Amino acid sequence: MINTIQESPLYSIVNPRSIAVFGASNKFSAMGTSLLASLKAIGFKGDIYPVHPREERVLELPAYQRVADLPVAPDCALIVLPTAVVPQVLEECGQRGIKHAIVVSGGFKEVGGEGIALEKQIISIAEKYEIRFLGPNCIGVVNTHHHLNVTFFQYEGEPGYVGMASQSGSFITQMFDYLSRFNLGFSTAFSVGNEANIDIVDCMEYLAACPQTRVITLYIEAIRRGREFIECAREIVPRKPIVAYYVGGSEAGKRAGLSHTGALAGPDELYNGVFQQSGVIRAHSIEELFDFCWALSTCHRSSGNRVIVQTHSGGPGAAAADACSRSGLVLPTLSNKTQEQLGPYVPHTGTFSNPVDLTFTKNPLTYFSEIPGILLDDANADGLIIYFLMPGSQMERSMRSMGVPEDAIKEETEKVIVNLGDAIAGLRDNHKKPIIGYTFDNREGTFFKRLDAKGIPVFPGPVRAARAFASLVQYDQFCKRISS
Repeated sequence: MINTIQESPLYSIVNPRSIAVFGASNKFSAMGTSLLASLKAIGFKGDIYPVHPREERVLELPAYQRVADLPVAPDCALIVLPTAVVPQVLEECGQRGIKHAIVVSGGFKEVGGEGIALEKQIISIAEKYEIRFLGPNCIGVVNTHHHLNVTFFQYEGEPGYVGMASQSGSFITQMFDYLSRFNLGFSTAFSVGNEANIDIVDCMEYLAACPQTRVITLYIEAIRRGREFIECAREIVPRKPIVAYYVGGSEAGKRAGLSHTGALAGPDELYNGVFQQSGVIRAHSIEELFDFCWALSTCHRSSGNRVIVQTHSGGPGAAAADACSRSGLVLPTLSNKTQEQLGPYVPHTGTFSNPVDLTFTKNPLTYFSEIPGILLDDANADGLIIYFLMPGSQMERSMRSMGVPEDAIKEETEKVIVNLGDAIAGLRDNHKKPIIGYTFDNREGTFFKRLDAKGIPVFPGPVRAARAFASLVQYDQFCKRISS
């Protein structure tokens, strides 16, 4: 493991002060042009040096005909060129003193035949000049905190805290919008491609040392350095959770990985064992991968699997109870003390069993403050899963019936909703237990946006909420086992 982040071979690749770009032009459809446009759009603060044999300017930047013409040796070279010329360009980069590169170009080991020989050639050139490079056959990298994005898609979200190393570039670039919907975002994300020089273990080491990264996510088609992977993960896990999505366990996944990055996958049982040994939480879909990282990066660790479900509707409560049971969670009986404290808030139509189904309360606002506070105080509860329904239109109707002026109703409703979100977040902070929500409602409303901003995950439906809570339990178990 590296001692400081600066020791990582990836440091200059994702924190460069200057970049040389090979393959960008004034042709909009060119792949290199898209990557350069993304770099400019995110507001990169360093120097950019397009290298083009004919153009004097590329996207309004001065261009250089040859590597030798560059005024300085940049920290990193971004190479998006036809496969056959990549070795020559990498050789010229080495001669110019460039020590780090991202080789986006494909057509190497993943296609077989001559591509295998070409990949061996660039590996040899890199060793000759002590160059560390990411790729080939990758999409690039993003470091939102350094205003760096050299991928196809523009990054428009806020700087985030999810670190990722992916053997598929798509799950970096095509997740930008998906993550931003939940107020998440990448801290640093790597597309590793064929891993000819830098691999997923190197990325894990970097993300472990990255101060902006709270949780590490991995998309895996094959692990090439198994022993190093396990040793690295076991050292990281007590400090940061790692979640992996492995796709090579089926025959179809194995074939896809081989043609995609030349990865040789192994049986599912083997990878389950690797993840168990190393403390890595396995997700079984891309949605689950990011669900888990959302919960793990925002919630307190769960010291056990005992969950109380709070609802004001029987169906959603029963669905959550079923989902919890299938996810290995237990719904304990409420203590006598908890039932007594709930007495003033629960009508005769409600129930003190778990799920706690309130059906209706005299003061609906207590659903978001007093009631969950009492449930979190229960000694039998390791955490809380809450069903949320926030009908803003009903709240506006109630205010109208109370005589609130029409021009003030919208503003007053927003204030109440914001306060409710803050109340839930306050309970989370005071009780130091995980709180996870679920809803069938539209998550675009003020209430859910407020919870997102406060770090309270609210999932679309009870199954995803229960699975996410179970990941908290699994992480705690891994940490205890590895530390013992």
